[in-house]
Amino acid sequence: MLQRIDETVNETQALILAPTRELAQQIQKVVAAIGEYMQIKVHACVGGTAVADDMAALKAGAHVVVGTPGRVYDMINRRALPVHALKLFVLDEADQMLDRGFKEQIYEIFSSGLPKDMQVALFSATMPQDALELTTKFMRDQAIILVRRQELTLDGIKQFYIKVDREEFKFDVLCDLYKSMTITQSIIYCNTRRKVDWLVQRMQAKDFTVSCTHGEMDQRDRELVMREFRSGSSRVLITTDLLARGIDVQQVSLVINYDLPNNRENYIHRIGRSGRFGRKGVAINFVTGEDVQFMQDIESFYNTQIEEMPMSVAEFL
Repeated sequence: MLQRIDETVNETQALILAPTRELAQQIQKVVAAIGEYMQIKVHACVGGTAVADDMAALKAGAHVVVGTPGRVYDMINRRALPVHALKLFVLDEADQMLDRGFKEQIYEIFSSGLPKDMQVALFSATMPQDALELTTKFMRDQAIILVRRQELTLDGIKQFYIKVDREEFKFDVLCDLYKSMTITQSIIYCNTRRKVDWLVQRMQAKDFTVSCTHGEMDQRDRELVMREFRSGSSRVLITTDLLARGIDVQQVSLVINYDLPNNRENYIHRIGRSGRFGRKGVAINFVTGEDVQFMQDIESFYNTQIEEMPMSVAEFL
């Protein structure tokens, strides 16, 4: 993308959309870092921030805009983000972007006068069939590069499960885990915001230092939590699927699925938060009786093995 940008033209030539503010901000930093020796301006356009600040930054000019669909569409609508010079339009985590929550916004952005000769690129570690079929509606002459799903489960990540007889026993199992292991940094996934808040309170009451993030939190609080987690000053992050995709914190060595995810795709995205760049990682799944079938479904779908957690699990971390 950076190769295709003409730095002498002060117009937006590339637009990247991501499903969460955290991912959009991370991409913006990566683009800026890779383009450090170019005179390139990259702006992150996300919700929860002042609209006036976005408008001012876009007026000053940005070669690359990275954002979330709602705010980007708002900027296009207000004519603050001109799209006539776009050469490249990228959807990151494309299957999620073409899902119910974002689909209409994506179509609206596509209908807002984007150049006919602009290249469209979609990226995701998972691309279910229905998402693939949708792409034919707005891509011409596309080249499709797919990784076999059997090759997706990331060699460096050891996957284990702990059988928990009842939902209410999960908390004690979690406390035992943290007492028995030295963990650099870890992410714990729950399926609802309410469960995240509940688990944080319970863990803090037991004197564990944990932080949390989810979609109902204020943008400033979300940014603070991510800064602290990236810097290592906060070690345990409890979250929803908000942070399942794309987020890259290299020190994360352990992912715990307190709840198994609601779909097979998010399982891969969640466990992929550990073992980044070929490092070793461990994923531990808490499994109740009613989860067993779904776990077996994940195993057969990805042709992988989730083994019962051994006593020596600390060796893998």
